[in-house]
Amino acid sequence: MLRHTLAGLLATATAIAVPAAQPAPAQAAATAPAQLTAISCSTAATGSGRFYDGPSASKIYDAKFSAGPLVAQLGTHTPQGAATWFNWDGPNRNLLLVTSYRTNARSLIIGINPGTGKTVGVVAIAASHVGGITVSNGWAFVQGGNSGSNGTIRKYRLSELRTAMKKAGTPYLKQVGTARVVYGASFISSYGGYLWSGRFQEKTRGKMYQYKINANGSLTTINRAWEVPTKTQGLLVAKNHFIFSTSYGRTNRSNLYVVRRGQPDLDRARLKCFRAPSMSEGMTELGGRAYLVFESGSHLYRSDPRTLNVIPRLHKTPLSALTAMV
Repeated sequence: MLRHTLAGLLATATAIAVPAAQPAPAQAAATAPAQLTAISCSTAATGSGRFYDGPSASKIYDAKFSAGPLVAQLGTHTPQGAATWFNWDGPNRNLLLVTSYRTNARSLIIGINPGTGKTVGVVAIAASHVGGITVSNGWAFVQGGNSGSNGTIRKYRLSELRTAMKKAGTPYLKQVGTARVVYGASFISSYGGYLWSGRFQEKTRGKMYQYKINANGSLTTINRAWEVPTKTQGLLVAKNHFIFSTSYGRTNRSNLYVVRRGQPDLDRARLKCFRAPSMSEGMTELGGRAYLVFESGSHLYRSDPRTLNVIPRLHKTPLSALTAMV
């Protein structure tokens, strides 16, 4: 986790250009107005909240989402990223992937059968915060290193990950080549052969960049920055939308932002924001459903009375229930 404080309104800030560390190509900062307008999230009345622990986050959230599969390894690791592996073991045999970390220990990629909710396999990878994961073009891309100003993205061959996922126990899988240095990799998503990754910012809006995924797993930068909400922890890229999961603090609710793609400036973009349970993290889509991960069910937080919502499961909703908002 990136340790959380209030996931509320977007902070007011002016975007500044921060060059990517080498070997990433130069990246131009998004153009921002001199004065940004704070974007408010709906504070509509709370709902029933009956499918998860703790108080209701919002009536909107409770009406759209429901409980999904249980996340494994919560007794030792903390969930972060989420991804979908289509046809992982044959046609229409799909897998949900969740990354989890533990301080001073190897991180995990956990495979979940979306139909049965059962854990298919668990694969160990080199220690990292693993804040994001995505699958595309024969590769799994995972955040490398710890949270920081810049980020790295590691890549894993899906053929090798498939073999490891089928093995008993927790086999270790090495990355291919060296990690790619990028502007930020606090969250990662992909769509249509492109990858998006960006940097978490606690008090200001952050930025993300788009990369073309090449056949060998290398990433070619699209020289344009997209503004992202304050405290962004997860991202789902859909055909016409970006959906951001933002949170910071076990005592505070999260926010979900549904943003119409095409406008890199959030002040000019069409968007909706509403409250979600505390400590939301990565997002992914499978079978027309959006899945949301929470870190609050981890051993680090579930016994803490300050944790607002202890959620050991993925939550799910029809993707259309979100995209129809804008």
